[in-house]
Amino acid sequence: MSNNTEKDWTGNKNSIFKTLGASNHTDKERQNEDYYATDPIAIDVLLKDGNVTFDKPIWECSCGEGHLSERLKSFGYEVRSTDLIDRGYGEGGIDFLTYNQPWNGDILTNPPYKYAKEFIEHAMTLIPDGCRVFMFLKVQFLEGKARKELFKKYPPKCVYVSSSRILCAKNALFDEMRAGGGSAVAYAWYEFEKGYTGESKLKWIN
Repeated sequence: MSNNTEKDWTGNKNSIFKTLGASNHTDKERQNEDYYATDPIAIDVLLKDGNVTFDKPIWECSCGEGHLSERLKSFGYEVRSTDLIDRGYGEGGIDFLTYNQPWNGDILTNPPYKYAKEFIEHAMTLIPDGCRVFMFLKVQFLEGKARKELFKKYPPKCVYVSSSRILCAKNALFDEMRAGGGSAVAYAWYEFEKGYTGESKLKWIN
């Protein structure tokens, strides 16, 4: 397990797992045992409230069981779906962080939170200028010295903050999570565009 200096938050074991239950999956060990699926409404509010559209293929590179991919397809978008773990959807066994083939399109996912910075950095190396990366992450991701350096190198074009809580449910058990009180975590979509050097915008969705 990582030492506390590498974490965004510390607490006792019970509180850690309560937080994780409403959060992104956080490391490879937990990925191997279970995963945290994103409520597809995250796509709805990005497209409808955020007024986001896509004109290139989208790569969902941590697709799980396809919750985000299927919702994107329902809006008529072309989606490639891969994951490190084969969960019966898309193409399993694809380690995004070691993948080195260029992608002429956009990349969108809810990454393992512990590796979110690495996912962003690697995604930006795979796409050409003008293409975009969308990462569904905690609002808390905005803080931290290492992330400040990331944002200096790749300023987000826009951060879409969800005003209402969106569920990331362990093993996609959304009904059980709602019955247990819903989510304790605030999320946002972070949009990065290759080559963008302007100011970061902030929008509220949902």
